[in-house]
Amino acid sequence: MPPDRSSSSRKSIRMPFCRFNIVVASAVPSLLKPMFLVSNGQTRRPPLMNAMLIKSIFSKKKSKKCSVKRICYYKLKNRMSVIQNTVNSIYKTLDNRSVIIMRHGQSVWNEKNLFTGWEDADLTEIGKLEARKAGQLLKQMKMRFDIAHCSLLRRAIKTLWIALEELDQEWIPVRKNWRLNERHYGQLTGMNKIEMEKKHGAPTVKKWRKSYDYKPDPIGASNPNWNGLDQRYADLEKNLIPESESLRETLSRVKKYWDTEILRDLKMGRRIIISAHGNSIRALLMYLEKISAKEIEEVNIPRATPIRLQLDESFHVISRSFLTQKETN
Repeated sequence: MPPDRSSSSRKSIRMPFCRFNIVVASAVPSLLKPMFLVSNGQTRRPPLMNAMLIKSIFSKKKSKKCSVKRICYYKLKNRMSVIQNTVNSIYKTLDNRSVIIMRHGQSVWNEKNLFTGWEDADLTEIGKLEARKAGQLLKQMKMRFDIAHCSLLRRAIKTLWIALEELDQEWIPVRKNWRLNERHYGQLTGMNKIEMEKKHGAPTVKKWRKSYDYKPDPIGASNPNWNGLDQRYADLEKNLIPESESLRETLSRVKKYWDTEILRDLKMGRRIIISAHGNSIRALLMYLEKISAKEIEEVNIPRATPIRLQLDESFHVISRSFLTQKETN
């Protein structure tokens, strides 16, 4: 018996096939481009997109406007998928992050070769010039920052101010915290380093200055120069204000500030600059780079020289470099 080719028969076959396509289109996510070339150079819809079109035509809302909206939605969905994949690939290449750390410029007590510690010595004119050159260097390298961290001591604060002025970024927020202060030198505060070497010997003075565990005699809370009487530490618990510190004790407070404040900013994608001191920076490097107690004795931090720490996606240090004028040439 010949096949029935009547109009009603063809319609009865076409309708189930279209509904089958509708089910397939609704079950499979669209990841293909809406159009592609065939061998004759013309464009046509891929099968899945064609099924989607059929679905929109045979939906309960048969208006032309509704069908157009559905087609546009699938096209937009495809393009958004491509954009999202591109964004993800970009983020994967941004594994490395960097932090700029800088010691303050020359202070009045640096010039006199005195143990400074928590004493609030101001910058000399040379120190201000050093800070300005550091800012100019960062500007030449097109450095941009979102936030700055600084100690409570004016030599670090002013160094940061001057550098940010050169960068035209004075407007960024600055967080000041005592945990970034210099190591406390106890009774050595205000003493001349050369005179102390003559009195106690160079090896002993080197231990005071460079060792991990050794610390000078405490200044005592009854001493009029004890920092607990300073107004800037009025809100700080008295037991947290040191009378003398080793590098180990300095590391303990610096580590806590990094973990609670700086790391939080890094995780938020903020670009950071830190203005601190020789020993607080040494302590931070010791913590981040896993430097041994013996090795840290040979680590020196030059004044007003930006240090760039390259970090990976887990915020572990990959490399450390001192930024100089040579890098901009």
